Amino acid sequence: MNLYGLIGFPLTHSFSKRYFTDKFNREGIKESSYDLYEMKSLEELPELLKKGDLRGLNVTIPHKKEVMAYLDDLDDSSAERIGAVNTIKIFADGSTKGFNTDYYGFRQSLLEWFDRRGETCDGFKALILGNGGAAKAVQVALQDLEIEYQQVSRSAGNDTLQYEDLTQEVMESHRLIINTTPLGTFPNVEGCPEIPFQYIGKQHYLYDLVYNPEETTFLKNGGERGAALQNGLKMLELQAEKAWDIWTSEDDMWSV
Repeated sequence: MNLYGLIGFPLTHSFSKRYFTDKFNREGIKESSYDLYEMKSLEELPELLKKGDLRGLNVTIPHKKEVMAYLDDLDDSSAERIGAVNTIKIFADGSTKGFNTDYYGFRQSLLEWFDRRGETCDGFKALILGNGGAAKAVQVALQDLEIEYQQVSRSAGNDTLQYEDLTQEVMESHRLIINTTPLGTFPNVEGCPEIPFQYIGKQHYLYDLVYNPEETTFLKNGGERGAALQNGLKMLELQAEKAWDIWTSEDDMWSV
């Protein structure tokens, strides 16, 4: 049996378990299963890695940054560059290597969204809401797409705006707004980043990495003002397939 799974805390719901279970059934992938490993502390990870049939793990909140210290190696084109891991490959000898497929999922889904709407990346400036592991992948993707961005967080920091700094001028000059925080995720669906929605208009594109519910309060508020909307489902599907490619490849080489 080949075992795969997800580590994080809390794991109240899981796209990954449902996605991979359906994938195994749909594609006739035998002797493979995907389980949830709720893990409040990463001190529990070494014991989990002793499971002889474990072939790969996904990593979610809050462990994407801290898990790097527990791995034998990091992919320099994704995890090391971004500073966060969401995919772990476990080799036959038990050694581990961390990758980041969030980059690929976000970048590709953004390009596909723009293409459907007849847009290119030219002329866009972005606000990235949040500063967790997913935000790091979004930052690198935007850099590679040559989209200028500004980080927004509840805490002050170098080159970081706080929510109270989001003036009309800032909002109107940044047409792409990306929520990388978990605010609004089921079951706490009323949660929402505190941006001044009164300055949102038809020229804006709101991308929420949250996928459950399908329309978060963040997206609903933007939609009421005419903004284009995208949730995180396509990104998740793309990053999951890239993780599968990594787990089932015969070598440890992969590039974003």
